[in-house]
Amino acid sequence: MLYWVMKHILLGPLMKLFCRPRVEGIEHVPESGPAILVSNHMAVADSFFMPLMMPRRVTFLAKREYFTGTGLKGRLQKYFFSGVGQVPIDRSSGAAAQAALDTGVRLLREGKLLGVYPEGTRSPDGRLYKGKTGVARMALEADVPVIPIAMFGTDKVNPIGSKMWYPHRVKVKVGAPLDFSRYEGLAGDRFVERSITDEIMYALMELSGQEYVDIYAAKAKDDLAAQGKHVAGWSVQDGPDSGTADRLPRSQAG
Repeated sequence: MLYWVMKHILLGPLMKLFCRPRVEGIEHVPESGPAILVSNHMAVADSFFMPLMMPRRVTFLAKREYFTGTGLKGRLQKYFFSGVGQVPIDRSSGAAAQAALDTGVRLLREGKLLGVYPEGTRSPDGRLYKGKTGVARMALEADVPVIPIAMFGTDKVNPIGSKMWYPHRVKVKVGAPLDFSRYEGLAGDRFVERSITDEIMYALMELSGQEYVDIYAAKAKDDLAAQGKHVAGWSVQDGPDSGTADRLPRSQAG
């Protein structure tokens, strides 16, 4: 109930008033049945604007820390994230990561739309980073389509390092579903899962127009922190320009 109250009565109307979000390609989102919505990740605001513009409820796998806070603030945070469709997962170990994937597959088999950021964390500089293969594993095990989504302008609404939101136009662009049924029965094959993930990242690169970097975003953040650097001011514009990214996802399949 809280999900729909937040979307249509409390938070959603304010987001629409100040950020005037628009969506393209909404016809690619199925009216019923499961699917994985994969998106680039520019800001925390992505997890608000993407479901706001979807006709169906979107469920995200969220880090457990959002649900374990203490005191009044912790209780309110837990209530909020639970109410807006977030499901807590533990990301602290390999076993925990497998449990998170199992949770995602369970939600998909229940017919839900699952929101996933294959980069694993927000981009530190507006570029698109290497995808993690968990999304491929879930797509294969649940036998569902993967729908690429590009977010534009959310990094201006909610810049990295800022707790404030600012008025700025937001665009959500939905691409055609990716069908990986040709790999049926190959879940767990690292070669296949990497190839699928690279195909997903290529689709996101084309949809968003972002430059692709063939390293994980978490490593890029660590490298920047080690160098004492902070990269800011890069923004994904309204869509791809006439050029192409400097680097492409390098699938092991060649």
